[in-house]
Amino acid sequence: MSECTLLPHGEALRRAIRWLSEQHRYDSRAIEEASLRFCLSPLDEEFLLQHWLVHGPAAER
Repeated sequence: MSECTLLPHGEALRRAIRWLSEQHRYDSRAIEEASLRFCLSPLDEEFLLQHWLVHGPAAER
């Protein structure tokens, strides 16, 4: 059984956001990598793409 199924709901998304912040990477390729690394659902990945890219730290630059 994969670790992804053992995490509480929403924990994978929180870990992905933390990882992206630690990596200082704010692009769609990094979000795709985080999605694979943390087994995010398509909805979670879409959330990151919409909110991280549009409203995230890189949007201020």
